[in-house]
Amino acid sequence: MTREKPESNRDQPWLMRTYSGHSSAKASNDLYRTNLAKGQTGLSVAFDLPTQTGYDADHPLAHGEVGKVGVPVGHIGDMETLFDQIPLGKMNTSMTINATAAWLLSLYIAAAERQGVKQSQLQGTTQNDIIKEYLSRGTYIFPPEPSLRLTTDVISYTVNQIPKWNPTNICSYHLQEAGATPEQELAYALSTAIAVLDAIRDSGQISGDAFSNVVGRTSFFVNAGIRFIEECCKMRAFVELWDQLTHERYGVEDAKMRRFRYGVQVNSLGLTEPQPENNVQRIVLEMLGVTLSKRARARAIQLPAWNEALGLPRPWDQQWALRMQQVLAIETDLLEYGDILDGSPIIAAKVEQLIRGAEAEMERVREEGGMIQAIETGYVKRQLVTSHTERMRAIEAGRLKIIGINSFTETAESPLTTGSDSGIMKVDPAAEREQIERLRTFRATRNTSEVEQALLHLKDIAQSGENIMPASIRCAHAGVTTGEWSGVLRNIFGEYRAPTGIDISTSKMAGSDSVANLRERTRKTGEMLGRPLKILVGKPGLDGHSNGAEQIAVKARDVGFEVVYEGIRLTPEQIVKAAEEEGVHLIGLSVLSGSHLELVKDVRNRLEKVGLAEVPVIVGGIVPPEDETNLKAQGIAAVYTPKNSDMNLIMADLVDIIREANGLERYHALH
Repeated sequence: MTREKPESNRDQPWLMRTYSGHSSAKASNDLYRTNLAKGQTGLSVAFDLPTQTGYDADHPLAHGEVGKVGVPVGHIGDMETLFDQIPLGKMNTSMTINATAAWLLSLYIAAAERQGVKQSQLQGTTQNDIIKEYLSRGTYIFPPEPSLRLTTDVISYTVNQIPKWNPTNICSYHLQEAGATPEQELAYALSTAIAVLDAIRDSGQISGDAFSNVVGRTSFFVNAGIRFIEECCKMRAFVELWDQLTHERYGVEDAKMRRFRYGVQVNSLGLTEPQPENNVQRIVLEMLGVTLSKRARARAIQLPAWNEALGLPRPWDQQWALRMQQVLAIETDLLEYGDILDGSPIIAAKVEQLIRGAEAEMERVREEGGMIQAIETGYVKRQLVTSHTERMRAIEAGRLKIIGINSFTETAESPLTTGSDSGIMKVDPAAEREQIERLRTFRATRNTSEVEQALLHLKDIAQSGENIMPASIRCAHAGVTTGEWSGVLRNIFGEYRAPTGIDISTSKMAGSDSVANLRERTRKTGEMLGRPLKILVGKPGLDGHSNGAEQIAVKARDVGFEVVYEGIRLTPEQIVKAAEEEGVHLIGLSVLSGSHLELVKDVRNRLEKVGLAEVPVIVGGIVPPEDETNLKAQGIAAVYTPKNSDMNLIMADLVDIIREANGLERYHALH
């Protein structure tokens, strides 16, 4: 008979979260309280794109985006509703917020104070890593230097005033989503940490003897892919590199302060639309990569739901993701042992290989002048686009096998997706209108004089270089809105457009007979139409996930198209103007935020007004089957979702769509 080990010998489980928020503060509050009742031990707040990019719900750029990928928070009233009946003095709250991190933290502090909770009692995390936004998610607003100043202000303020708060979550998660190899993920995350820590040290806001507290409160948010042995080694490499960096560069003597502290969401890039039930085992295996090694174990974990490649998860799907964590932490013996990977020569060799590769890439970033300069020159973005392109080429060639995509594609219909809701949740279209109505009611009932004085004070502080947080907290209490706070800073700091990274060479990447065939089709069709084929790849709205758009742009250029791609966050008006000026043969719209119906309709209406209604339009993104049918009924030539992973077939489609729109016969199928 086996004896169970005493409970006292078990490690404590990590914080268990689900990344959630949608529609409205009230709906999200209901979801949070439900999840907490099911055993979730912390909150992870997803904000909608207008909130992340500093717009009120009634701003033209917010149209179609309100409440789609997270909760809209426009003012103190929304924040109070979001955390109604949730005691902020006891809760550990993670907020995935970057460009507007200072503002959302100010609203959170103000809401806590209205609950009677002191700032010093608060526990949680603001992601507050603006640097990776220029490389991946795209929710930046201001240029890198003033953005880094805001990051520094949040960190300095919380270290001095909110000692239990993690003020920055250096985020390698989206670097991996954007194509980073493990070595690049290590190198760019640690280079980002250097840029942030150097800025804080040089700001003079933290006394020398308190700097170790900054290091101790710095945490990371990482990604774990399906190669879970390699991911285990990556995390052990992170531990070693961080310990060395903080000791040698910053002189932190206390080993506890040098501990590598991180949370994780496992890889969403690898979730597939075909055979989505396979995503369950992917998620579980990826969770092992950040839990098997005790000394490199995550402090907090949030898992995506199995159906995130299809659309917005339902509460039941989030419960399933939570139960995966609970089974591992509670039912297995994982937490009863020391580090089971210690002493393995295979693990040690792989960790050393990753460390060497990361150090070499960190040196390359230093040669660029540091992480900020490497962003402004476009170096890091080009490296990520190149790595992602190589990954896509490997999938095309079958060197990288993905079940359901290019291997074992035969399947029965999944019962998980055959219900009336198609296995996903849909945001009520009325949510945006209702949020705008609440916003306008709030504006009408606040003290206008207090708002004006608070905004004037914010402007003075922003121009003076003083810490932005006290003035922002005053704005929160006064009733300033998200758009008003951001508007003041936009007028002072300006806005920014990051390099796209698509100016890479693909000549050394393996080609194929299909690529040669496509180049010939593109060339011949251009000759028949009197000029080379030209396409516009556009990202309308506030969605900053540009990986797919970048890969389409790179691939299209590779097969002979001229490509117009100006990056993220374009208005429908800007896209149509570019199409008119460039004389494109086809327009491709990339939308992953769920706002495709509204944005595509706007673009098509504008095309018709300028006489370009005959230019074919295609759409790519997370588009449910019902919406795909709707879009095609409106005249959209093709819709591409994550199931369409063969880029050669997509390129063949584009040539045929252009030919058909110009009265030419389609080519035979591409082999």
